[in-house]
Amino acid sequence: MTAMQWRIWGLAAAGKFFEGLVVFMTGVAMPLIASEFGLDAVEHGAVGAASLAGILVGALLLGGLADQFGRKLMFIAEMVLFIIFLVLLSVAPSYSWLVVFLFGIGLALGCDYPTAHLIISESIPSSARGRLVLGAFAFQAVGALVGTGVGYVVLTLDPDVTAWRWMYAAAIMPATIVLAGRFFVTESAPWLFARGRKHEAERETARLLHRKPAYPKKVVLSASIKAETESSGWMALFNRRNRRATILAAVPWFLQDLSTYGIGIFTPTILAAALGHDSANARNVAEIIQNDISAAQGAAMIDVLLIVGILFAVALADRVGRVPLQILGFIGCAAGLLIASFSAYYEGTFATALIFVGFMMFNFMTNLGPNAQTYLLAGEVFPTAIRGKGAGFAAAFAKIGAVLTAFGFPILLATIGQQALLYGLVAMSLLGAAVTWWFRIETTGVSLDDVGGRKHPAEKARVPDSAIAEI
Repeated sequence: MTAMQWRIWGLAAAGKFFEGLVVFMTGVAMPLIASEFGLDAVEHGAVGAASLAGILVGALLLGGLADQFGRKLMFIAEMVLFIIFLVLLSVAPSYSWLVVFLFGIGLALGCDYPTAHLIISESIPSSARGRLVLGAFAFQAVGALVGTGVGYVVLTLDPDVTAWRWMYAAAIMPATIVLAGRFFVTESAPWLFARGRKHEAERETARLLHRKPAYPKKVVLSASIKAETESSGWMALFNRRNRRATILAAVPWFLQDLSTYGIGIFTPTILAAALGHDSANARNVAEIIQNDISAAQGAAMIDVLLIVGILFAVALADRVGRVPLQILGFIGCAAGLLIASFSAYYEGTFATALIFVGFMMFNFMTNLGPNAQTYLLAGEVFPTAIRGKGAGFAAAFAKIGAVLTAFGFPILLATIGQQALLYGLVAMSLLGAAVTWWFRIETTGVSLDDVGGRKHPAEKARVPDSAIAEI
């Protein structure tokens, strides 16, 4: 790994960190926002779903632009958009503007889903691709933990109903530093080559591989590689060659997001109710804030398992394979949610313990399996010419599930209850395991140039990299 390769990796990891930070910090900020603006159940759901809806649109529309304008340009543009809306969110004057600004932040984060993956995976060897892509993705879990931590610290220092504004403002300066760094990365050589820009691809590869002492001394792209000439439009995702990849990339991710974002965003709310600290029953602002602090502490403890799970995923993805880990993870998620659902049959400390154990198991298994592997597979199973569109479509389709669960969770909690809701999520997790097995394409150790062209997509093949250079 050269200094440039590590720079690309670090700046991409920062994007995933900000996603976890903002989305999961919303769970801590939610009771304060609801108190300041007097939100009902529908408005409460809209606030939780706004950034996820933005991710949906951003992944589909902006992420796909990486195929047209290049990975680097969109890598920069998304961070500019993120900073602008973060500033606006911290001074939002009303509920309506709050939703608009959260949606705008989601647009930027949605663009990052395909772009960050591609700019890493197209710059490193196949043998390390899984570890490094998931290593960057792990910072989503770090961001989730930091987000709940920031919420706790801000509430401790400023116990006021408007403290949620400082929570979001805390990310502005770090995001600005990341933006500055993104101006100094290389463009993706495989993308340039796929566009027929061979000399530029060689130049960018030389920059990417620059080290002292120089190795290689000269970069020449393999003459055996031909620029891709197949259709690069959106309908190419659904042709005979790519349909299987589209289903594998999109449907399990959709089913996974139904659970992960619902549990992640509303863990503080569920814990507050389980601990007898429901903000809806608070008598004054001080009690709302104290209840929120208690819930944030519990959520932070549960969120630690997100980091543990992703560390296991990083260690095992290139050894065990993406598909086996995704299937195992889905089954483990179902088991964790089932354990949490049993809390309805008990009261007091044991009921609370079941929720903690179930949610901790869920967080570990989702990041070991589907939350990590769906992201990894979506950026690997498509040809270079449509890789941005494919990964963007998969992320957007997944966020339909996230938006539905974020919007519907508070409503369903109030109508059908926690236990029935958890049973439904158990069923979705098991369905995710089945779909993954049926449409499986194992990409572990396979060159990105070769993934789209294999005749037997369910079989595992190991071939050398040819996308970057022959030395």
